[in-house]
Amino acid sequence: MADLESVDWPPEPIKTERLVLREAEARDRPAFVELLASSDVHTYLGGPRARAELERELPAVPEQWPGSFVVELDGSMIGQVLLRRATEHRRPAAVGKVDLGYLFLPRAWGSGYAAEACSAALGWLDSALPGESVVLTTQSANAGSMRLAAKLGFAEVERFQAWDAEQWLGLR
Repeated sequence: MADLESVDWPPEPIKTERLVLREAEARDRPAFVELLASSDVHTYLGGPRARAELERELPAVPEQWPGSFVVELDGSMIGQVLLRRATEHRRPAAVGKVDLGYLFLPRAWGSGYAAEACSAALGWLDSALPGESVVLTTQSANAGSMRLAAKLGFAEVERFQAWDAEQWLGLR
């Protein structure tokens, strides 16, 4: 089981029909602050972080590590797709597998960008680390993420309680 740190990083930007997935750059910092401070984005993720705290603490180039893709539309960051090895997880079924995560700015919701970006990132993973199992965890109340999980081919492994809500764990 190879870790994401073992792959060549960053890859060439991944271009889809409408998007570019690439490594984070300094110009993305304001969008990261917006993303992490958004109460809409963090409705199912434990709540937003304080904007002032983010402005103080985020590095000049946030989230620059293997498996972290900025999602760009028309030259601007609209979200992030994350692939990381779940070395620790609340559920034993997820430990050791690659975990898919994603965050998109509300203005990008409802246009299929998350499905397009996640599909592209999973395609990259399939070529970089063939045969890897991927898990996705979301609150079962998050209807949009539940639809996205199904569209991406994730099948339910289990539901469990955490963070005061029912969580859904899927496997692809």
